[in-house]
Amino acid sequence: MHHISRRKVKTFLWGLFFALPWLVGFIVLTAFPIGQSLYNSFTDFSIFKPAKWVGLKNYVNLFTRDRLFYKAILNTLYMVVVAMPVTLLMGLATAMLLNTSIKGRSLFRTICYLPSIVPLVASSVVWLWILNPQYGLLNNMLNALGLPMPNWLGDARMAKPSLVIMGAWGAGNIMVVFLAALQDVPRSLYEAAEIDGAGPVKKFLHITVPSITPVILFQLIMGVINSFQYFGQAYVLGTAGGSEASAGGPENALLFYAVYLYDTAFSGFKMGKASAMAWVLFVIVLCVTAIILATSKRWVHYGEE
Repeated sequence: MHHISRRKVKTFLWGLFFALPWLVGFIVLTAFPIGQSLYNSFTDFSIFKPAKWVGLKNYVNLFTRDRLFYKAILNTLYMVVVAMPVTLLMGLATAMLLNTSIKGRSLFRTICYLPSIVPLVASSVVWLWILNPQYGLLNNMLNALGLPMPNWLGDARMAKPSLVIMGAWGAGNIMVVFLAALQDVPRSLYEAAEIDGAGPVKKFLHITVPSITPVILFQLIMGVINSFQYFGQAYVLGTAGGSEASAGGPENALLFYAVYLYDTAFSGFKMGKASAMAWVLFVIVLCVTAIILATSKRWVHYGEE
């Protein structure tokens, strides 16, 4: 027994030795910054002066004195409630179309996936041209059809819908995951439904959707997390496309939570307030994710069930 215990200890130490690079990286690059951020959220801190402990003042000021804080939350909720479902539906619809037996299917799959691998800044710059109110591709098409030509990024009412369109265009990653899930649905279920006289709508609602609910749950959670952290496209389009020289775009319509957090930290140099905002965002995302997981027991169906 003593020999076996020494052997286990030796094995553990060797395992710890080989895991040490990852552990050091995790502690230095992840755990320590998280702890430092939590501490900074209770301080008045900038990169020009030492941190001064202020307790809950940053959190109190966010909820009682900062109007832009609520504006950023509302803008972000728009992306969670409107843009994210549209993107998921676009990815699912595209996956279903590309799951059928059509000629050149591999080519179409490649074409639909390509937008999702274009670098974020590059695709945002392309969309700056597409959405340009004077010479943009989209307004030229609308003009040819005799339809109104909106000032997409210069009008506060159209700024966020512009991002919805852009998100639906780049739904290639979502499409690939849904496509893999659709190919795992047993063909025998569709054949049995056809024998019973079920049409395409009934087969979709009673076979396809229940069979891919685990993937829908995954896509929903990832979509919620990414939407709450929406930053890159909004920052590029807000600073370059809006009528105002600010990251928030016209009337702060593109002032999303992550954009406001970045602006607070690296433009206003209010690191304490920015840290508090980061932890508020963490709590919000944690709560929403927990609610989704708690309710998933009612609508997610796994293969063995």
